[in-house]
Amino acid sequence: MPCGQIVLFDAGGTLLEVRGSVGEVYGAHAREHGLSIDARELDAAFAEAFRGQGPLAFGELSPSELAARERAWWFRVVEQVFRGRLSEAQLGPLFDTLYELFRRPDPWRVFPDVRPALERFASAGYRLGVVSNFDSRLEEVLSGLGIAGHFEHVVVSSRTGAAKPDAAIFRRALDLFGVASADAWHVGDTPEEDVAGAQGAGIRAVLLDRRGRYMDRDARERVGSLTELCDLVTGGSA
Repeated sequence: MPCGQIVLFDAGGTLLEVRGSVGEVYGAHAREHGLSIDARELDAAFAEAFRGQGPLAFGELSPSELAARERAWWFRVVEQVFRGRLSEAQLGPLFDTLYELFRRPDPWRVFPDVRPALERFASAGYRLGVVSNFDSRLEEVLSGLGIAGHFEHVVVSSRTGAAKPDAAIFRRALDLFGVASADAWHVGDTPEEDVAGAQGAGIRAVLLDRRGRYMDRDARERVGSLTELCDLVTGGSA
């Protein structure tokens, strides 16, 4: 078994991303309701609404209660994005469409380096998981994109009751895998949520910097691709 027994991945920005942008997707469907808004304006409104909602984290609930809480959380986000732009009668159907759309693989794309990296890790004997500030739809998304089978556990904040950078979500992953923090790696694209959060749980963390935005970071904890991550974790032996 490899020295680092498990590798945990962030989802959005690491394994997958929205095709185009959230603003483009929202805008395309808003036009069906007679509303034309610039995608960049919607992107900015979404970022503000998402940050303002607080953690997407609810803890131990029945499946139906969890689904209702997740849906309500996202409704508040979409409501804020379109506040003053859509009537209540328009907002409900638009939200229903968007919520179901992002459950499917259609608006998502997997980064080109993901599948080769997952296969490399698997062939080298690493156990893989996901730790994401997402809701229970993520498993459906990963399945629809054809990569769910690579992951032994998918830990989402909504079900865990803690969201990154809270170390509790990482400790939950360690518990599920039954390993110590010294036997785990985590990779993600945000310095605070992924790197600081994982380090808070004693996990070795690596920042995925696909676009070179964090060149000031220590090169020993930063990679530009998941190919580089494989080389770092396996020592280039896989």
